[in-house]
Amino acid sequence: MQNYLKLSFLLLLVSCGNYGQLSVVANIPDEFKETSGLVVLNEKSIWLIEDKGNEDEIYKIDANGNWLKTLKVKNGKNHDWEDLTKDKENNVYIGDFGNNSSDRDNLKILKIPNPDNESGDTIEAEQIEFSYPEQTDFSPKKKGLLYDAESVFHWKNSLYIITKNRATPFTGEAYIYKVPAIKGKYKAKLVGSFMAGTDERTSRVTSAAISPDEKTIVLIGNGMLWKFTDFKSDNFTEGTVKSIDLGVRTQLESVCFVTNTTLYLADEQSNKTGNNLYVYKLN
Repeated sequence: MQNYLKLSFLLLLVSCGNYGQLSVVANIPDEFKETSGLVVLNEKSIWLIEDKGNEDEIYKIDANGNWLKTLKVKNGKNHDWEDLTKDKENNVYIGDFGNNSSDRDNLKILKIPNPDNESGDTIEAEQIEFSYPEQTDFSPKKKGLLYDAESVFHWKNSLYIITKNRATPFTGEAYIYKVPAIKGKYKAKLVGSFMAGTDERTSRVTSAAISPDEKTIVLIGNGMLWKFTDFKSDNFTEGTVKSIDLGVRTQLESVCFVTNTTLYLADEQSNKTGNNLYVYKLN
């Protein structure tokens, strides 16, 4: 019996080690293989989306991984949905700005009212359309693949978009853009940039979130987390930056705050691994 307990404890350590500093909360339902965005409206209400090639729908699960509700988003085709965020009133924003080849001219963010309040099976979206003024070439060579994005958060009535660098050679620089969180058509304002690193696998930004008290911003890559505090301006990278290696190399695609110090993260399923909801505690 004693040997059995020792073996069980060892297996538990190995299992936990596979996820580095992350702890598994639940398995995301098998129907969702490509979770690209998460948002928590309350501790019992987690909404997720999937990216390009999936339905124009937003899904509600609980912290045990149970699938609770599906809402069809009207006036909001899933060209390439990549992230979710919310504002103080729990309006939810869907980032339809996936742009792997930097060739899209129909980038937008969809705004929907609090989905927890929707009693039916559809929800109406308003469109916030935008373009990057600095982009002039919509069929760029590999070195010009700079205008993909998978990350957005809401702060002070604006939406902040962080690009995902796909250039070859890889530079590690992510641009930070700002657009109003109001229906309309805009030229996004470039407010700063961030040097995420030189490793392509871990230094491409895949999701962003801001804490409820708006004092902490986090970005993630595949295995990395960047924490920003003490920021005073739109260019939040001018504050204090801390890089954290999460010790895991699954395809992390989503992050959101549950409390001011607790994060949920999710990864896509890849090679029969991943597709989990994780928790991480900030120091």
